[in-house]
Amino acid sequence: MLRIEFKIGGGFTEKEMNDERRVAVVNETFVRKYFSRGEDPTGHRVRLSMLETMGGDPVMEPWFEIVGVVADVTNLGLQAPTEPEAWFPYTVTGSGAQVVMVRTVQDPALVANTVREAVWATDSGVALAYPGTLEERIAARVYAGPRFGLLVMMIFGCVGLVLVTIGVYSVLAYTTGRRTHEIGIRIALGAKREDVLRLVIRTGLRLVSGGIVVGLLASLVLGRMMATQLTGVSTYDPSTLAGTTILLVATGVAACWIPARRAARVEPVVALRYE
Repeated sequence: MLRIEFKIGGGFTEKEMNDERRVAVVNETFVRKYFSRGEDPTGHRVRLSMLETMGGDPVMEPWFEIVGVVADVTNLGLQAPTEPEAWFPYTVTGSGAQVVMVRTVQDPALVANTVREAVWATDSGVALAYPGTLEERIAARVYAGPRFGLLVMMIFGCVGLVLVTIGVYSVLAYTTGRRTHEIGIRIALGAKREDVLRLVIRTGLRLVSGGIVVGLLASLVLGRMMATQLTGVSTYDPSTLAGTTILLVATGVAACWIPARRAARVEPVVALRYE
C-alpha cells in the first residue's frame, strides 16, 4: 500500500490476519539495533512489551515472529533520525488508532463516500473520523514546521540579497562618480569605452568576491548550527555552496553594470570639467 521496499521476506498473508497470528515486520533500524551484523532476523521472535500496557485491549505475552524486513522511512519527522519500528496484524489487538488506507487512480476526494459506504456495509457502528489524503496528513504532521522555517529563511535570504545588490550598486555608483575626472582623462588619452566598462565592473567584483569569501568561511564555521534544520543534504553541500556563489556573482555583476555603462558613456570634455 505504502510502497515501502521489502529487504527480506514479505508482508502478512490473509490467513495470518484472520487467525490473529503474532507475526511482525520490522524496519532496518530495528534489525541494526537488536541483531548482530549480517544476521537474518526472519524467524526470530521478539517481545513488544509496550503492547502489555496498552489500554483497552492489552496483549499478554506479546512475542512476535519476524517475517519480513522493510527499508527505513522517516517515522519521527524530517529532523529526527529513524527509530526502530515494527508492524503486526491489526487483528491482534483493538487498542490504538485504526487507520484505513485506500489506493486509487482517481481523485481521493471523489472516493471518500464510496469507502465510507463500504466500511459501513461491513460494520455500521464504525465511526470514520478525519478523512483525507495521505499527502495532506504528511504535509500537516511532517512538513508544516520545516516548510514554515524554509519560508522564513527564504524571506530573510531574499531581503539579504536585495540589500547586497543595493549596497554594491550604491558603493560602486558613488565610487564611479568620484572617478569621473579620471575616467575622462583615460578616454581622452585613448582608452576605449569597453576598457572603462571592464574597469568599473572589475572594481565592483573585487568587493563582491571579498564578501563571498568571508561568507563562505562563515558558513563553513557556523554550518553545524543548522545541521538539525537540514534533511537530505549536508551542511557543507558542494552544489549548494556553488549555486549560492554563482547567484551572488551574477547579482554583483548586475549591480555593477549600471554604473559601468554610465561611466563608459562619459564625454571626455564634460568629464575633464567635472569637479
